[in-house]
Amino acid sequence: MDTRTLVAVSAAALTLGLLTGCVDDATAPAGPAAGASAPQATGEPWYDETAPASPGGTTGGAGSPCPVPVTFPLADGWTAKAIKPPKGELAELVGEALTKRGGTTVRCEVDGRPAGGGFLRIWAADSPTVTPRAALESFAAGAGETVAGQQFRDLRAGGFDATEMTWLATNPLVEEDESRNWALAVQSAGQTLVFAVNEGLITERTDVLPAYRLAVRGLAKGE
Repeated sequence: MDTRTLVAVSAAALTLGLLTGCVDDATAPAGPAAGASAPQATGEPWYDETAPASPGGTTGGAGSPCPVPVTFPLADGWTAKAIKPPKGELAELVGEALTKRGGTTVRCEVDGRPAGGGFLRIWAADSPTVTPRAALESFAAGAGETVAGQQFRDLRAGGFDATEMTWLATNPLVEEDESRNWALAVQSAGQTLVFAVNEGLITERTDVLPAYRLAVRGLAKGE
């Protein structure tokens, strides 16, 4: 990957929020599926002791800001926004880096900044036959970062069997910029979906994990 592409990928992480719409899907909250057992691996790297956030709505399904074949609860104060493809000079510079990653295409973003959080992004695999684990492996490797310490686990996520991955990523342009990432993949209606969050320069795990845990533990089939 050349320097221009690396710069584009780095810029994408900072500017994706600028390309989202401003439509909030403020339907009634939904909790985790009854009987779904949550994993218990305290401390690094999973931090299962981090409790899910309080729900403040739901999104997902046809006609929502997050048009994927599942529904999931939104953390209180977090807003689901549709992704709008970039145009003009921005499209030429970082267009594909903003919307494509490791064989997936971003479908929506859940913005938690007004509530003091970060971002939860939902991606759909471009291949309908890719397995959740393969989708996660390609996704982690698709940002042009150095990936290390990958760990996987199988679990229930709401009403779905799921695979979850965590890893450390280092930006090759800023070697001191190491961040932990978490992503979970499920299959629904012939699609493999990836829910992803990460730490950042100004985002700690406590800013993103509660909303992420709420979303994935409350996954249900959409219309």
